[in-house]
Amino acid sequence: MSIDRAMFRFAGIMVLISVALTQFVHPGFVWFTVFIGANLLQSSFTGWCPAAKIMAKLGLPAGCAFDK
Repeated sequence: MSIDRAMFRFAGIMVLISVALTQFVHPGFVWFTVFIGANLLQSSFTGWCPAAKIMAKLGLPAGCAFDK
């Protein structure tokens, strides 16, 4: 599995968790969802993502999006 595929999975899981927290715990968790979306947006422009850097250090091979 490449970093790209792992990032799609990680982002999807985080979005689902943040929506569940917003629904069942507190409406303020919507800001967690906003943060995730903003991070995805900036990484689409810059190619830099903190989670991708961590996954690279864990030994996942780079894909075409996070090869820098």
